[in-house]
Amino acid sequence: MPVTVLLVDDEPLVRAGLRAVLEAQPDIEVVAEAADGAAVIPLVRRWRPDVVAMDVRMPLMDGIEATRAVLRSVDRPPKILVVTTFENDEYVYEALRAGADGFLLKRARPAEIVHAVRLVAEGESLLFPASVRRLAAEYGGGAGAAGRAAPDAVERAGLTGREAEVLRLMARGLSNAEIAARLFVGAETVKSHVSAVLAKLGARDRTQAVITAYESGFMASA
Repeated sequence: MPVTVLLVDDEPLVRAGLRAVLEAQPDIEVVAEAADGAAVIPLVRRWRPDVVAMDVRMPLMDGIEATRAVLRSVDRPPKILVVTTFENDEYVYEALRAGADGFLLKRARPAEIVHAVRLVAEGESLLFPASVRRLAAEYGGGAGAAGRAAPDAVERAGLTGREAEVLRLMARGLSNAEIAARLFVGAETVKSHVSAVLAKLGARDRTQAVITAYESGFMASA
C-alpha cells in the first residue's frame, strides 16, 4: 500500500511542486489538497491520509490550530509534517508542541522531501537537533512558562540510565534503527526503551519527548 498524503498550503505553486515530487515515487500517493487549515478535518476524515504536509502560516486557520484540531477531533490521526519557509520560527515551535511530528523546509531538495514523508509515515519524528535547541532557547519561555516543561521534568520522570541515553539520542535526531546500531542492541529493545521514555515523561510522541528534553535543560549537558 502506498503512503497517502494530504497537502495543505495556501500557495498553489508550493502544492504543485510538492505533488510533483511526491507522485514521482511509486510508493507515495497524494490523495487531496487544501488551501487552508480550516479544510483539513473534513479531508482527513474523508481520505484518511497517512501524512498531512501542512503549511504553518495560512490565512484562516494556521498549521498550529489545524494540528491541534486534527489531534483533538480525529480518531487515529495522521502524522503531521509542518512545511515552513523559516526553521527558526515561533510558529514552527508551537506546531511541534501542538503535536506535529516534525518539520520540513520548503527549500528542501526533492530527495529530502520524499525521505521526510516516508520517515514520519513509519512513526519516526523528523527533527533537526540544532534547530530544536535554538527554538527551545528562544521560544521555550524559561522556567515556569505556561505549558513548558519544568527544569526538573526529566529528572522527576525517573528514567533509567539506558532510557536517559535513548532520550539523548532521540533528541539528537537519531531514528530507532540508528539508536539500535549506536547502542549495539536490537530494534525491538530500542522500541521498548522509547515507549518507556514516553510513558515516564507523559509525552504523546517522540517529538513531545524531545521538546521536553530541551525545555527542561536535560540536553544542556549532553
